[in-house]
Amino acid sequence: MFELPNKDDIVPHGIPKTPDDITEIVLKAMSHTKDERLREILISLVRHLHAFGCDVKLNDEEFMAAINAVTRLGHLTRDRHNETMVMSDALGFSTLVMILNQARTVDQISPALLGPFYSRKDPEYTLGTNISRDTPKEGDIPLFVSGMVKSRDGMTLPGALVEVWHASPEGLYENQDDSQPPMNLRGKFRTDGQGRYHFRTIRPASYPIPTHGIVGDMLRAQNRHPFRAAHLHFAVSAKDHQTLVTQIFPKDDLFIESDCVFGVTSADLAMDFPMHDDGQAPDPDVRGRYCTLDVDFDLSPGVSRLPESPIDS
Repeated sequence: MFELPNKDDIVPHGIPKTPDDITEIVLKAMSHTKDERLREILISLVRHLHAFGCDVKLNDEEFMAAINAVTRLGHLTRDRHNETMVMSDALGFSTLVMILNQARTVDQISPALLGPFYSRKDPEYTLGTNISRDTPKEGDIPLFVSGMVKSRDGMTLPGALVEVWHASPEGLYENQDDSQPPMNLRGKFRTDGQGRYHFRTIRPASYPIPTHGIVGDMLRAQNRHPFRAAHLHFAVSAKDHQTLVTQIFPKDDLFIESDCVFGVTSADLAMDFPMHDDGQAPDPDVRGRYCTLDVDFDLSPGVSRLPESPIDS
């Protein structure tokens, strides 16, 4: 609760007469913010937001439409769906922030956005486990993923945490689809004594992002398709190293250069997923076609922090 301030404690900031006046008056009112970083962010937000309104000469109807759109973002966000995060992704803002905050050298694998479906509740498995917990469907192609986690100095990182999650071939994550088993196509693995990891899943497919809400309305208005290139999400972390959040894409995917959330941040994330039909799959129950993916991760020294989950389940 706010207490009624004393008259002597009230600092007048003026009465606006013009658009420029209101901007300066708001900035003056916010100048007393004690937290230096918060003050910097709020002042920049006000300057850019007011400049935007002036630049497009926003009218009353458009202003109310914008307010209603923001309100809908909140109403559409649930435990298993974060519409606000999907909007940030579709505006390219998530990718922008990710690039700003994950400094990588040109010879390191590039970062990519976290996406709206990361969960810290994913189960941890022993190496080699199949994270596809659903009954195999016709057309599913087993995918065997392996690689190594190293430090910038080339030293392998035993015990590094490799988190992976991806959508089904139908284009849905398990938290979107009640027909999938809980935690399907999700898992965590610890690298072995040589810093290596391996697991089994099924080859992902390109899919549309959720379009039932305000994000779908925006894409339709912009004449944009809603499809993401097929991908595997990874979050790779180790003690005293910066966490790498990235995505790996099949280089032959139709949407590599038009991913609707601008998630293919670098050509190095588009990789070969070679197909095999040689009867030599790593698991003996796989007798037909299968794919492989070999991807190494190299982490920079720094503070290890896991991402916050945009969803509750």
